[in-house]
Amino acid sequence: MTQSYDFMTNCLLLQNKFDRFIMNVLLTGSGGREHALAWKIARSPLLNRLFIAPGNAGTAQAGCNTPIGVNDFAATGRFALQEDIGMIVVGPEEPLVGGIVDYFAAHPELKHIPVIGPPAQGAQLEGSKDFAKEFMLRHGIPTAAYRSFTVGQETEAQDFIRSLPPPYVLKADGLAAGKGVVIINSQEEAFTALREMFSGRFGAAGRKVVIEEYLSGIELSVFALTDGENYLLLPEAKDYKRAGEGDTGPNTGGMGAVSPVPFAGKEFMEKVETRIVRPTVEGLRRDGIPYKGFIFFGLISVNGDPMVIEYNVRMGDPETEAVIPRIESDLLELLQSVADGTLNRQTVMVSRQAAATVMLVSGGYPGSYEKGKPISGLASAADCILFHAGTADNDGQAVTAGGRVMAVTAMAGSMEAALDRANVSAGTIGYEGKYFRRDIGFDLKQGG
Repeated sequence: MTQSYDFMTNCLLLQNKFDRFIMNVLLTGSGGREHALAWKIARSPLLNRLFIAPGNAGTAQAGCNTPIGVNDFAATGRFALQEDIGMIVVGPEEPLVGGIVDYFAAHPELKHIPVIGPPAQGAQLEGSKDFAKEFMLRHGIPTAAYRSFTVGQETEAQDFIRSLPPPYVLKADGLAAGKGVVIINSQEEAFTALREMFSGRFGAAGRKVVIEEYLSGIELSVFALTDGENYLLLPEAKDYKRAGEGDTGPNTGGMGAVSPVPFAGKEFMEKVETRIVRPTVEGLRRDGIPYKGFIFFGLISVNGDPMVIEYNVRMGDPETEAVIPRIESDLLELLQSVADGTLNRQTVMVSRQAAATVMLVSGGYPGSYEKGKPISGLASAADCILFHAGTADNDGQAVTAGGRVMAVTAMAGSMEAALDRANVSAGTIGYEGKYFRRDIGFDLKQGG
């Protein structure tokens, strides 16, 4: 009798939980990161309906695409009221830096809808590299030495470059679509790059330039969810930015990623948490910034010690496509706890399997490329997860619509097996001009 009572009580508690939290969700964005988030959110029993604005051909398989731009806050607000949206998950950084969280908070009819992401002030961790550097310096978070210079300070900036050993790292202060960082060995070329930045190479983003010392080591990405008081670490990843194999060629938005990262063991991750993650969350709180959302820590391991290269205020891409499939917990439930401030009651269950993501790109990327190429062979990649990035639907036919077209993610008992599976599936998908790197994870296969 007692067992029966306990069983019924648990069922009623579970049902009440679902009744209280089941909701319609609006996810903003249109890339591979957003497809991965949509794919995961769609699996939650707490979800009623999922909308993606504007989405792509892949997100349409997880929810309902709606043609609203990520920076159209007014249209987003109207849609949220019309569809009884219970949560907004912001995928890309631009609307966060632009103040979408502040917009909803400032409108009485919208402020009850939680928006997962920081307000504009917190989003400056990504929106301004100078802000991020000052934040790290103020809160004792390890990072490279630096100075910032504005237009009109070219002479002083050149003097600082002369004081540094090569290579030289120059960063446009503002958002530059992931292209605002240059690393140059020649002092004269650094002077030229500085002049180009001040002259508008990256638009308004380059009116202030951060120049910092070069750190030598191996990079990785660490992710955390925070409700402003508590935080949870998500699986770490390592991405590959260079277009060519062996990390050659120009920088891209990312050609692939792996998770976990072999060198990020327990001792290293304890350093990351105590020296970087915890001081960051506590620093935001001390600075009076109500940060609720994802924090991306772009790190570098220098002789076994982690240092921060950059912050992002959202999940990375293509790291998300490798990290999200490894999370076994209900992502929507975690996000609800972020909104409620109860993240301390949650844990993150992570698969022991490795995930490998290979990005299919358009011929010519990251330079000029053509769009509208029909994509074939998607059904042949049944043992992988396909996350659409730059795709569109043309009368039922998926076609290319961007430089990074699709992320092919495989999971297996080892990184090597996952990479092999992803590469095989990447080879079976076809479209004119397709290219992908076949050596993702090459530097980690022997332990890094």
